[in-house]
Amino acid sequence: IGGNHLIHALRRNVHLTILLCNNRVYGRAKGPYSPTSEVGQVTIYDNYASGRHWHHAAHDADPRFSAVRGDVEDTAALRTAMDGHDTVIHLASNPDIAAAVTDPAIDFDQGTALTNSVVEAMRTSSARRLMYASGSGVYGDLGHTEAHEDHGPLLPGSTYGASKLAGEALICAYVAMFDLTACAFRFGNVVGARQTHGVGFDFVRRLRKDPTVLSILGDGRQSKSYVDVGDVVSAVLTAHARESAPFRAFNVATGDHVTVTEIAHLALEVLGLDPADVAFEYTGGDRGWKGDVPVVRLNTDRIRALGWTHTRSSAEAVAAAMGALARDDAAGLL
Repeated sequence: IGGNHLIHALRRNVHLTILLCNNRVYGRAKGPYSPTSEVGQVTIYDNYASGRHWHHAAHDADPRFSAVRGDVEDTAALRTAMDGHDTVIHLASNPDIAAAVTDPAIDFDQGTALTNSVVEAMRTSSARRLMYASGSGVYGDLGHTEAHEDHGPLLPGSTYGASKLAGEALICAYVAMFDLTACAFRFGNVVGARQTHGVGFDFVRRLRKDPTVLSILGDGRQSKSYVDVGDVVSAVLTAHARESAPFRAFNVATGDHVTVTEIAHLALEVLGLDPADVAFEYTGGDRGWKGDVPVVRLNTDRIRALGWTHTRSSAEAVAAAMGALARDDAAGLL
């Protein structure tokens, strides 16, 4: 999720001052660079490990926008940056889920520990409301069972999912003990322009390097919902404005799904390649890596009851994201 979307969204005249914590995670921002409203302030707090300055360059001169280089684990510096803001959108997390296979501590260090730093900084700053990017990994592997937010027990099958669940629990405790309010968002697979990882990103990069062959993890039948980053920002701001409970979790997804093989075919279409000229090579197995959840189904009645809806289907979101990535790659920006 990128700062550009949030700044653009403030055209709605949402009376917010937002600190966007973005260590290591989604460097994705897209959309029209139109003027924002006169109310609201957005500050990005980022160490730029995966995000890039050019992602928000179009807004650097706007007095309602600022960017602070810093690490979320530096609680004192985070608290200083947080003061003067009323809302924190916490995105900081390990962006490489598969890395935990060889480095299982990464999700604690770049997940749970960062969430602890965020809520501890909030406890002694002006910020009282938290929007937390959790994930569908908290549910574990449910197969084709549609997960509701109140599903239980929650049995994550990866350290990434465990770190997200631990973050939710920690936030819930701080809400109860220190008069904060929060929403947790269990997103489907978020896609958009300027993303720095993910299946679409990998396919575009591989096919531009070698348009004759595409390596695909697993058997290609992995099936999930892919949600456009603009729809994600809309969901976050909708819940922020309309949810009154002290703490609540929301699934955010499109309600449809695409397979990895279908994404591969979309990549060929986006890049103008003839399927007859490209060999798909599958690594085998029902999932891409140990800890991957091959099938994800999320019930989204709760967020839709607040008035949110998605604007792009999974296939449309993936295709649009890969098209933007291809253009950025051609321009040497990736």
